[in-house]
Amino acid sequence: MKQILSDIWQWSWFSDEKQLDFNGLFLVIGEHKILVDPPPMTAEARAVVRRHEPIDYIIITNRDHLREAAVYQAEFRCQMRVPEADAAQMDVKPATTYKDGELLPGGIWVIHLKDQKSPGESALFIERGRGVLIVGDALIGKPAGSVCLLPPEKYVDLQKAKNGLRRLLKYNFDSLLVGDGTSILVGGKQQVEQLLSVTS
Repeated sequence: MKQILSDIWQWSWFSDEKQLDFNGLFLVIGEHKILVDPPPMTAEARAVVRRHEPIDYIIITNRDHLREAAVYQAEFRCQMRVPEADAAQMDVKPATTYKDGELLPGGIWVIHLKDQKSPGESALFIERGRGVLIVGDALIGKPAGSVCLLPPEKYVDLQKAKNGLRRLLKYNFDSLLVGDGTSILVGGKQQVEQLLSVTS
């Protein structure tokens, strides 16, 4: 568990199958403590989270990033929030769902991204400092310092998926925290702009 920004920690679990780090985030925003897309925790990561208990809720960005959320929901006795459009395709019963434009407790804005791998794919925007954007499968942090899309076969229509991502450029963010790969702490928006200009 590493503190990567003010009041934001990240931990990773390496996927042999994908040859990528799967990242989880622990956010402390005001009085709220939140986990995002949590993969398995080490004992050290769990200790950091426990020092900040109680945990308010867990956010899942898409149906495929459930990971260990059900385990930690039970362990930390907190709520789980999942995208409304993905809820029916998930094997959990969340406390609540969320949808586009919603402001989640702690000041996290939901940005629903159309035409992605799953119908509920959502980014999370925290409007503080120079702006923080959190993505699940919408963008992959690979190679380190840049971003890429999932393989083309993951999309019904690749061009529509790219167009759906352009919505992210309306937001002012410097840090781009990814669920898969390497997060970009400075210059994240420029990397997204570069990807979409090259792949349009």
